[in-house]
Amino acid sequence: MSVLFIVVPLAFVLAGVFVGLFIWAARDGQYDDVDTPAIRAIQDDD
Repeated sequence: MSVLFIVVPLAFVLAGVFVGLFIWAARDGQYDDVDTPAIRAIQDDD
């Protein structure tokens, strides 16, 4: 039972870190262009 006092706050901290990283990446523009990489794979190089 005492392990819950360690694991639950640790889970909240890790979840907060990952949510923060996701928000940072979204604001930085990492998810803006999702179509071009797929199109680039099938285009011919000059």
